[in-house]
Amino acid sequence: MSTAPQNASSSGLLRRINTVRVLEFAWAQDVFTATEAMDATGLTRSTVISRCAELIELGWMREVERAPAPAGKGRPARLYQLRADAGYVVGVDAGQHRVLATVADLRGTEVGRQEHPIDLEHDNAADRLAVTDTAIEEALAAAGVDAGRVLAIAVGVPAQTDVDGDSPPGQNEFWARMNPGFAAHFRERGWHTTVENDANLAAHAERALGAGRDARSFAALLSGERFGAGIVVDGALVRGSYGGAGEMRLLDYVVGVGSPHGIGFLARAWGREAHDSGALPADSALRTLAVGAIDAPAVFAAAADGDVGAIAVVDRLADRLARVCAVIDGMLDVDRIVVAGGVAPVVGDLLRRTALVLEGMVHPPAPELVASSFGADAVIVGASTLALEHVRTNALDYALGSGGS
Repeated sequence: MSTAPQNASSSGLLRRINTVRVLEFAWAQDVFTATEAMDATGLTRSTVISRCAELIELGWMREVERAPAPAGKGRPARLYQLRADAGYVVGVDAGQHRVLATVADLRGTEVGRQEHPIDLEHDNAADRLAVTDTAIEEALAAAGVDAGRVLAIAVGVPAQTDVDGDSPPGQNEFWARMNPGFAAHFRERGWHTTVENDANLAAHAERALGAGRDARSFAALLSGERFGAGIVVDGALVRGSYGGAGEMRLLDYVVGVGSPHGIGFLARAWGREAHDSGALPADSALRTLAVGAIDAPAVFAAAADGDVGAIAVVDRLADRLARVCAVIDGMLDVDRIVVAGGVAPVVGDLLRRTALVLEGMVHPPAPELVASSFGADAVIVGASTLALEHVRTNALDYALGSGGS
């Protein structure tokens, strides 16, 4: 029996494997020579050069100006480089109150960004899709990128999502409104589309680039208006059967918590409550503010300045947050809890106070509490990173056309 077809198939597979190895090396470099690629991949010079030639033809790489050769050493070495502009990824944070879209090149460098508010009085599926489309179109325009050059998009939503990117209706149709068919909508454009829960994307950002890189098990706790957790256990994101593993509705039943309201919501509500009730001391900075101006940053800033009334609010927040963290740790035994979202830049003192309370609630060692370095961008960083990871993993499945310059 002839083995030619099998040999041809094996040869083609080997070429593909070697091409991927060279491309992965290119992704981690600025510019490189064939010798450097040989040393890193273990491939022969002829194989490296042929794989580079194919990647140039496919559009993934370019040959750049040759490196000068030492005197008397012959021709200068060829230099190769990944084409960061060979394609682009779009990240979207489609939140309850606003939509943020970013465009990034293949190095992950953000080249365009646009944000649009959601009109909550006219918040329906068609309007939410339209606002999201507008944000993406304007981000692409800011980047000078045609929509046809987008390779993948990832969208974060405040809702459960299944493996296909769809959401169940949820209470009062909330989840269905937050995710009005984004997956099908963007797949119609030919873009590889991932729709994921926003807290899961925050966890992805932390695992790839942030405070979760050196933690085997951690939770990224979105803590703005509502708590939501993205959970990584033993290095793997935990989603559950319907994508609801990090939903914090169970907090409705936790003594001393009673709701999934987040730090941003509670700091604002309790700060205003103290203002209206007359509980603030006469010299409290919060008393000088109009009640509508009291928000989480104002409360934390006043507490940092020694405002006794604001400190009382922060202590109340510390007790609430400690209970939430105790629930997470008790169920999942995590190494670290990363407080993420727009409040992250201002919660340093709150986390120190929370850690002291938490130590008395859990069996040692208590999880480490840290603030995310991404601030309000945790979800969008996770979305962009996830879209780019898909492109890197499946690069040779894309048809980019001629590489050109």
